[in-house]
Amino acid sequence: MQNFTFHNPVKILFGKGQIANIAAEIPTDAKILMTYGGGSIKKNGVYEQVKSALSKHNLIEFGGIEPNPHYETLMKAVEIVKQEDINYLLAVGGGSVVDGTKFISVAVDFDGDPWDILSKAAPVKSAIPFGVVLTLAATGSEMNTAAVITKAANQEKRHFYSPLVFPQFSVLDPETTFSLPPRQVSNGIVDAFTHTMEQYLTYPVNAPLQDRMAEAILKTLVEEGPKTIANPSDYDSRANFMWCATMALNGIIAVGVPQDWSTHMIGHELTALHGLDHAQSLAVVLPSTLTVKRDNKWQKLLQYAERVWGIDQGSEEERVNAAIANTRAFFESVGTRTKLSDYGVGLDTIPLVIDRLKSYGYTALGEKQDVNPQTVEKILTLSA
Repeated sequence: MQNFTFHNPVKILFGKGQIANIAAEIPTDAKILMTYGGGSIKKNGVYEQVKSALSKHNLIEFGGIEPNPHYETLMKAVEIVKQEDINYLLAVGGGSVVDGTKFISVAVDFDGDPWDILSKAAPVKSAIPFGVVLTLAATGSEMNTAAVITKAANQEKRHFYSPLVFPQFSVLDPETTFSLPPRQVSNGIVDAFTHTMEQYLTYPVNAPLQDRMAEAILKTLVEEGPKTIANPSDYDSRANFMWCATMALNGIIAVGVPQDWSTHMIGHELTALHGLDHAQSLAVVLPSTLTVKRDNKWQKLLQYAERVWGIDQGSEEERVNAAIANTRAFFESVGTRTKLSDYGVGLDTIPLVIDRLKSYGYTALGEKQDVNPQTVEKILTLSA
C-alpha cells in the first residue's frame, strides 16, 4: 500500500426529512446565496422545503446553472456575491450545481483572472463557506474537493481541486431524487461506477481493504441500479444508490492506491466538443480503455471478473474479455449507450480530442502515465 494522508470533514445529513435541519448548520446571521439549476427543485418540492427551513435566514437566489456548469454563468453569480455581500452559499441540486458553487466560492476573492484557477491550476487562498442539498446522486461532489467547469466560449471543460471547497455539510435525502428522469438516474449509476473503476481497476499494491470497499460499491450498483430505474420511488434502492455515489468519490477508496482517470480526461473532451452527458462519455470510453490497457490492468481485471461478476471459469483471457463485456452490458442495461456512433459522433473527432489534450499537457495519462496520444487514438477508434 502506498503512503497517504486522508482528511474529509464533510458532515452528512442522510435520509428523508433532513432538509428541515439545515438551519442549524448555517450561522443565523449569514447572508446566503442559494444556487440551483433549471428549476426542477420548484417542481419536486425541494425548493419549498429549503425556503421553509431557512425562513429566518437572509436568502437570495441564483438559478440557471447548467449541466456541465458554464464559467460565464458562474461569473454572474460571483458578481452578485460581491454586490450583495454574500457570506454563505447553499447549492441545491446535482453535481453540476455543487461544482459551480465550489467555483463561485473560490472565485469571489481570487486575485487575478478566475479562469486561471481552472486553466493554470492557480492556487486559491480563500473560499466562501457553503452547504449542499443534493437532488441527484452521481458525481460525489457533495463530499469532495473537486469541481469541473465548462467555458462555453471555447468549449473547454477544465477542473480544479482545493481542500477549501469541502462542503460544510451535505443533505442526502433519497426522496429528492424520486422525480428524476430515467436518463439522469442512468447517468448517475454509470458515473458512480466509473468513478470507482478509475480508482480500483489499475494494478495491485496489496491494499485489500480498499479493493473490497471498491468492489462493494460496484456490486451494490450492479444490484441496486436496475431496481431504482425500474421503481423510482423505491426508497431503499435509491438510498443505497445515493450512498454508493457519495462513497465512490469522497476519497476513502482512493487512499494508498494508484488511480487512472484517463477515461475522464478523454470523456471531458467528448462532452465539451459534442455535448454528450458526462456519464455518456464515460460509458463510451471506459470499456475501450480497459481493452486497450488490459495488459497493464491484467491482474485487477481478473480480480474484478471474479469478485464483482462471479467469473471464475475459463482461461484468463476469457475471464478478462467477459469482465469487460459485462461492464459494457451493464451500462447498456441501465440505459446508457456505449458507442460514439450511438451519439452521432464519428472518427473525425479523434484528432480534435487529441489536439485538445495535447494543448493542456495531458499526454501522459493513466496510472502509469503511459496513455499518450497514440493510446487515445486506439481507445477512441475502438469506441466508434
